Amino acid sequence: MNDIRRTILWVIFGFSLVLLWDQWQVFNGNKPTFLPSTKPAAVATAPAGSTPAAANGVPTASAPGSSAAAVPAQAAPAAPRERVSVTTDLFKAVIDSEGATVNYLELLKFDEADRTKHVVLFENDSPATRYVAQTGLLSQSGEAFPNHLTPMTPKAGPREMAEGQNTLEVSFESAPSGGLKYVKTYVFKRGEYTVGVRHEVVNVSDQPRDAQLYMQLLRHGTVAAGTMFGTNTFTGPAAYTNEKKFHKLDFKDIAKGKVEPPPPANDGWIAMVQHYFVSAWLLKGDPASEQLKREFRVKDLGDNLFTVAMVATLPKIAPGQTLVVNSALFAGPEEEKKLEAIAPGLDLVKDYGIFAIISKPLYWLLNQLHGILGNWGWSIVALVVLLKAAFYWLNAKAYASMAKMKAINPKIMEMRERLKDKPQEMQQEMMRIYKTEKVNPMGGCFPIVIQIPVFIALYWVLLSSVEMRHAPWIGWITDLSAPDPWYILPIVMTLTSLFQTWLNPTPPDPMQAKLMWIMPLAFSVMFIFFPAGLVLYWITNNVLSIAQQWFINKRLGVLGK
Repeated sequence: MNDIRRTILWVIFGFSLVLLWDQWQVFNGNKPTFLPSTKPAAVATAPAGSTPAAANGVPTASAPGSSAAAVPAQAAPAAPRERVSVTTDLFKAVIDSEGATVNYLELLKFDEADRTKHVVLFENDSPATRYVAQTGLLSQSGEAFPNHLTPMTPKAGPREMAEGQNTLEVSFESAPSGGLKYVKTYVFKRGEYTVGVRHEVVNVSDQPRDAQLYMQLLRHGTVAAGTMFGTNTFTGPAAYTNEKKFHKLDFKDIAKGKVEPPPPANDGWIAMVQHYFVSAWLLKGDPASEQLKREFRVKDLGDNLFTVAMVATLPKIAPGQTLVVNSALFAGPEEEKKLEAIAPGLDLVKDYGIFAIISKPLYWLLNQLHGILGNWGWSIVALVVLLKAAFYWLNAKAYASMAKMKAINPKIMEMRERLKDKPQEMQQEMMRIYKTEKVNPMGGCFPIVIQIPVFIALYWVLLSSVEMRHAPWIGWITDLSAPDPWYILPIVMTLTSLFQTWLNPTPPDPMQAKLMWIMPLAFSVMFIFFPAGLVLYWITNNVLSIAQQWFINKRLGVLGK
């Protein structure tokens, strides 16, 4: 291909790497290196007239068929509170007796970046970090039913999952209010991030009661700062129904009142999504619970606090009757296969960005390879081998075209020097040489073009896949999602890129020729800080490309020219 087209492609590719590097910096808690941030971490101010008590928002009940959108403020009752600590093989949790709310949840199998602390998903120390899971009852006729602000009494029982114990139940019971008593039981199971939550609604009055059950996630609206191109993975509420499918409910849009949750349905779930981890409320456990009609609501409570709620309309409860509703609270990693098995569409919380159409099958293939090899690093190497094999003949044609370009390069250089003062004749003569030698000037573009979307798609796979977090490869590479601590992989990548440049045809223009050598060196600066898994991908791709191009150049007799 002609020089300017090749240069444009390299510039586009280089700019893509700049964007990717900046995004990786953002997701690791650092400031963008190359591009300025256009927004700080979101810190919303409370709207006029709001008070801190809004953080205690209780959804309002809606009459059948209506769609009331929450949320009035309600002051917390001044009553003694007990915080019940629960420990299982996966969780360390704290459940507040006020509403039996999950106020703290530590994931014991996942460490923070420094590996000295576990990941904490839920916490309630301050509004700036508040993230809790709440449930309660709503009245359709004005009674004050038990909700997530109601004092509840913990029932006696074990609080720690013993060795060999597979299930741990922790129950809370409210005093009667509005004629209803509310009993909530958390059912923790060994090896599962899905916690069963059983709701028992007891009518202790002498009249039938109409009630609604709400399940709510409350979270601060702070998200990672983005660059001017805004390619962050999604953080915020989400909802799903079989009819309307997956809905992202952005914090900023909620604050502006521009969000429309899915309409009422007899299926679906709500979630709060962040990088690597997610929490979700589902009606799950028995057919009657799973088929309840439900509404979906979001609310800006002020003080940078937001809620997403699912409100289920319960059957009429007769005097003396106990109605049991089974639900589930998922709180854990975004492991795609496990999420698919829990509920339809739950795997969609894993954000692959705009390249999902490529990233998703790449992850599937990578996961299959990991099932065979048992190591994510070697799985990345095997993935590149398979991709190169799949595109072998197309790449072979492209490399053959580049080899022919390299063979006729001396003739092109001589012609350019001879006709340097006659640009029109130079262009005509160049086209004649291409036609005579049967060289396609665009043929060499393919190896570069095909790598750009695959490279970016794999970046999103590494970025969004919690499996890559702290995943080792060999020796000094103990985390494929982090940069190489000894810079060995970036150095190898740079050397292979320079060798590949030597195999390519040299541009006739001296400045463009220098640029072709400088660009691999410039890229190496960014690759120093790229995740090791991505650098490993690029090295493997370079080595296989070099082998294929070396063979073709040698066969055509242009090696070293």
